[in-house]
Amino acid sequence: MAALFWLPQAALLAWAVQRLGRGDGFVAVVIPAAGILLLGLLRAACEAWGARQVYAAARAGLTALRADVAAALSARSPIDRSRPASGLAASVIAEQAEAVVPYLVRYGPARWRATVVPVVIVIAVAFQSWLAALILLIAAPLIPIFMAIVGWRAKAASEAQMVEMGGMNAFLLDRLRGLATLRALDAVDATAERLGEAAQNLRVRTMAVLRIAFLSSAVLELFSALGVAMVAAYVGFHLLGTFEFGTWGRRLTLGEGMFVLLLAPAFFEPLRDLSAVWHDRAAGEAALRSLDELSAEGVPLPGAAVSPPSQPRGVSTAPTLRIRDLHYAQPGGDVLFERYELRVAAGEHVALMGPSGSGKTALLSLVAGLVRPQHGEIAIGGTLLNDRTAAALRARIAWMGQRPHVFAGSVHANVALGRTGVQTKDVEAAMQFAVLEDVAQAHPGMSLGEGGSGLSGGEAVRLALARVAVHAHADLLLVDEPTAHLDTQTAERVADALIELARGKTLIAATHDPILAARMHRTIRLDAVPRQEAA
Repeated sequence: MAALFWLPQAALLAWAVQRLGRGDGFVAVVIPAAGILLLGLLRAACEAWGARQVYAAARAGLTALRADVAAALSARSPIDRSRPASGLAASVIAEQAEAVVPYLVRYGPARWRATVVPVVIVIAVAFQSWLAALILLIAAPLIPIFMAIVGWRAKAASEAQMVEMGGMNAFLLDRLRGLATLRALDAVDATAERLGEAAQNLRVRTMAVLRIAFLSSAVLELFSALGVAMVAAYVGFHLLGTFEFGTWGRRLTLGEGMFVLLLAPAFFEPLRDLSAVWHDRAAGEAALRSLDELSAEGVPLPGAAVSPPSQPRGVSTAPTLRIRDLHYAQPGGDVLFERYELRVAAGEHVALMGPSGSGKTALLSLVAGLVRPQHGEIAIGGTLLNDRTAAALRARIAWMGQRPHVFAGSVHANVALGRTGVQTKDVEAAMQFAVLEDVAQAHPGMSLGEGGSGLSGGEAVRLALARVAVHAHADLLLVDEPTAHLDTQTAERVADALIELARGKTLIAATHDPILAARMHRTIRLDAVPRQEAA
């Protein structure tokens, strides 16, 4: 709407020139000047209001997109092998997604102006001269045609830049997590060299995008300059009497010719604005595509849309576990369980043993509600595990994976994991239970790096054990290879703490350790493929 205010302004300016040409004097331009000033103020107010509205809507839209992507990622199971790398996801959500704002703020309005304003202007010009309108109509389509050709290449270049940027961020985050290992292996220089190569590749991709952006601007300026020059030449020769055609049976007056000349550059101005933000379009669409890829469906997490109980459970009893007619095959993989049956009594400690790939971790993941079986029933404490009950059942489960991840943050935050009601004294008691009170880097107020920098492998396992210990209301413990990759003394201490922690609770532990398995009430071997029954 603000752009269309130029039509009455141009008409007033042409009227003032017409009256000056008739010799009416300075007084003749007072009223047109006042009108032009008033319309200019209205145009500025419309532009300011529209810019604020568009920016607010763009920020709100981007916030909604980020929330949708975060919800989609959180709805995918942690054991989904197709989940995007954390570095790539962080780069897309936090950095690349910002390209959506210029796309909505600048490209969206520019596209509307380029669609509406030229049509209105060419109609206004056609009332004065059909030939001038025809010149504009001939010049205008050439611009989007050539810009579209350039735009296809710009889109591909922007997508390549986004991929390169995401790959470099993922590479950097991965190497930062393993910085201690890189130093131990004396691989810092090699890593720095690879990072330099990635940065150089990103520079090349970025310059390619910029070159294409300048090319699209050059294409627009060329055809718009030719169009304005042809209209100006026609109007000039028509006013001189050289050309008598091109109007509706009469000669244009000075004011009418001035009106046409003033509208000719304005006809191409929205296209010029569109060209200036063409790069925003390419970058924005690439960012939207990256967000869509993050939102793609994967292995769903059962009950992800249901919130767990906000209040901790009261005094609970160890649950039973009942698995009936279970069928599970990994996505794109082999069948791990076929008509599988399993019963675990309340308070029973069970060891799952078998070679790697036999399905121990998969069975724990199924019981924990991290993935859905293709068929069958899993009941915990008499409650069937499904989308409606998964969140509540997970609230009574304590999980200890074979590769516990340590987040960048305080030890307190890494042990409490955001659970409500966990106090500092609870964390200190859990750390003491896990025999970490003498570790300098394991005090609740200390900060840890991403991936657990500052902690040894055994200390990281004991930190995971403290996470289980602080979850006092958990009555079903699922433990995956708790003593793997530990020395004999540390493995024995972890096993002692685990057995002590599991008193009065149901424990299922996947392990290769025969010493740990011997301390369980029962051992179940997962050797046959597919597994049939374990009573």
